[in-house]
Amino acid sequence: MEKYLEIFKTQHPFNLLTEEQWNKIFTGASLQSFHTNQFIFHEDEDEDDIDIYFVLTGLAKNIMHKDNGKQISVRFYYPNDLIGIMIMLTSGEMKFSVQALEETKTLRFNKANFLEVMSENQDFSKVVMEGISNLMKSLYHEIKHKAKDTDDDSHDRDLFKQRVLTYSESPTLISSENTLVEAVEKMEAQKAGGLIVCDEEQRLLGVLNYQDIFKAYLKNDFHSYVKDYVKEEPYFVSERDFIYDAISYLKHNPASIIPVLHRYKVVGQLRQTSFLKMHDSVYFDLRYQIQKSSTLDELKNLAPRYNQSFQEFVSQLLKDQMFAYDVCELISSYNDELHNQVIHLAEQAMLKEGYGTPPMNYCFIVMGSEGRKEQAFSTDQDNGIIIDNYEHLDNKKDIEEFFEIFTEKINYMLESCGFPLCSGGIMAKETKWRKSLQSWFNSIHTWLDKMDAEEIRDFTIFMDFRPIVGDFSLAYQLREYVTKRVQRSLNLQQLLMKDTLRFRVPIQPFGRITATGRTRVLNLKKSSIMQIVNAVRIYTIKYGVEEVNSIKRLDILEEHERFHPRDAENAKLSLHRLLKFRLEQNLKEIRHDQPLSNDISLVSLNKSERKELRDALLIAKRLQQVLELSYNRNRVV
Repeated sequence: MEKYLEIFKTQHPFNLLTEEQWNKIFTGASLQSFHTNQFIFHEDEDEDDIDIYFVLTGLAKNIMHKDNGKQISVRFYYPNDLIGIMIMLTSGEMKFSVQALEETKTLRFNKANFLEVMSENQDFSKVVMEGISNLMKSLYHEIKHKAKDTDDDSHDRDLFKQRVLTYSESPTLISSENTLVEAVEKMEAQKAGGLIVCDEEQRLLGVLNYQDIFKAYLKNDFHSYVKDYVKEEPYFVSERDFIYDAISYLKHNPASIIPVLHRYKVVGQLRQTSFLKMHDSVYFDLRYQIQKSSTLDELKNLAPRYNQSFQEFVSQLLKDQMFAYDVCELISSYNDELHNQVIHLAEQAMLKEGYGTPPMNYCFIVMGSEGRKEQAFSTDQDNGIIIDNYEHLDNKKDIEEFFEIFTEKINYMLESCGFPLCSGGIMAKETKWRKSLQSWFNSIHTWLDKMDAEEIRDFTIFMDFRPIVGDFSLAYQLREYVTKRVQRSLNLQQLLMKDTLRFRVPIQPFGRITATGRTRVLNLKKSSIMQIVNAVRIYTIKYGVEEVNSIKRLDILEEHERFHPRDAENAKLSLHRLLKFRLEQNLKEIRHDQPLSNDISLVSLNKSERKELRDALLIAKRLQQVLELSYNRNRVV
C-alpha cells in the first residue's frame, strides 16, 4: 500500500491536492482485488454502500440493464480510471453494475471524503468532472446506438405487427364536384384536417388537405371546385397492411391523411391522431402493468392463462386474420415480460432474505416453443441459466448455493403465474440446466459424443434456446459454439431425423385424417406442428443457421436457396393454420374452464375448417417425406 501512496502524490490529478486534502482522501483507502467475472459492485446494492474505486491494474466493464431485461455494456475501465463517480453525482439515478473482466486490483476510496475534497478543490474537481462529462457523451451515443438493437422482444416490433384495420377511422369523404366552400364547411363541421375525394362508388380520386385550401385562399379563389385543387394519386394503404409504412409516412408528412382501401373502395383513413389510442391499447397497458407489478399475485392476474383482457385481445387478433405465428410471437413477447418481472422479484426476494445480489453475471434462457417465440396458452416451462465462469473463484460453493436457491424461486414463481413445471425437468432449478458457460461447452461436447435416443429429445428442446434476461453475450457465445459443433455432427443430424420420424403425420394417401376416439381427437402438436418445426430445425442445423424462430428459419433457408420459395410459403401457411387451430382451442378451453391441451376434436370442425386442417397436414406430411428420403439416403444410425 505504501508504494502506491508515494506514486499517487505525484500523479495527476492527485498532485493538485493540498497535504490536508490528500490525507483526507487516502486515510481509510484500501487495496481491493477482484477475480475475473467478479462484481466490483452491483446495481442492486444500496447507493450508500458504493464507494469510489481507482483502477490500478486489470480491466473491468460496466453493465446497464434495459427494461426488457437485456444487459448492455457501454464502456470499459482501464488502469487510472475512476469507478463510481457517476452514480455518486447522479444520486443513484443512473445505476449500473461493474464487473472485472480479468484479475483487477483497485484502490477503494471513502465516497464521503472524496466528495468533500471535490467541493473544496476546484482544480481537482474540474479534472474529475471533465472526465465524467466526456463519459456521459460517450454513454449517450453508445446507448443510442445500442437502442437500435433488433431484440425480439422490443415493443416497437410488436406494435408494427398491428394491421391498418386496427387503427383505421371512419373516412371523411367528399365529391370532386363539390365547391371549395363546401369542402371548408365540411372540414369545419367534422373537425377534419382533410378530406378524401371519391366518386359515386367510393373509388379513390385524391385527397384535399388544408395546404390545398390555403393555396386557394392565397388566390382568393373560393368559387372553384374540389377537383381543381385535389391532390391526385395520393399515398394510400390497404386495410390488411401492417401499420409500419403508414407510421413512417405520417412521421415525414404529419399533416397528411392516408386513405384506407378495401380492394378499390375507400373504407377508412389514417392520420397522426389515429395512433393516439395505441398508448391505451390493451396489450401495451397490460405490459405496462407487468413492469409495475411488485407482488406475485399481481403478476399472476396478468398472466395469459388468467387474464381475460389478454385472452380477448388474442381472440380479436385471430378474428382480424392476423397470422397465427405472429400472434404466437406476440404471446411469447408478453411472456418474456412476465419472465423478466418474475426474475426481478426473485432477485428482490434473495436480497430481502439475506443472500445478497447475484454474485456472478448470468443469462436466463428459454427453450422449446417459448425459445422459438411460438407459444400458445398450453405450455409448460422449458428454461435454463448460463452463469459466467466461476469455478476458479474461492467462493465457488457460495455462488452455486445462491443460484440453486435463486433458480428454484424463479421456477416456482413462474408456476404460480400459469407456467406449469416441466414434467421432463428441463428447468433452471435442475443442475443439468444450471451451469457455467464452460460447463455448458463441456456438456455440448459430451452430448454430441454420447447422444442416445433419450437425450435427443432434450437436446431438440435445448437447440431452440433464446436469452431473455441478463448478459446476452453468454448466450451468444453458447449459440455460436453449438451451431458450429452440431453442423459438423452428421450423427446428431441422423438422430434428429430418426426421432422426428417416430411420429407420423396422421393423414392417409387420399386425405383421410386418422384420429382417435368417438370425437376423433387429434393432438395438433405431436401430429403436425412439431413435424414442421423439427424438419425446419434439421435443415437449419445442416446449413449452420443460428436463428431459432421457425418462420425466420424458413426465410433464411429460402434466401440461401436451401428451400424452394413455394415449399417455404406452404410450410408457413401450414404452420399458421395449425397454430390458429391450437390458439382457438385453448381459448375455448379457457372459456369453459377446462384443462389446456393441444387436442382438437374433428367432430367440432365445420367443412371449411376440416379442409384447412387436411391441407395443413398434407404439407406437414410432404416435409416429413422429404426428410425421410434424406434420412434413408444418408443413414448412418
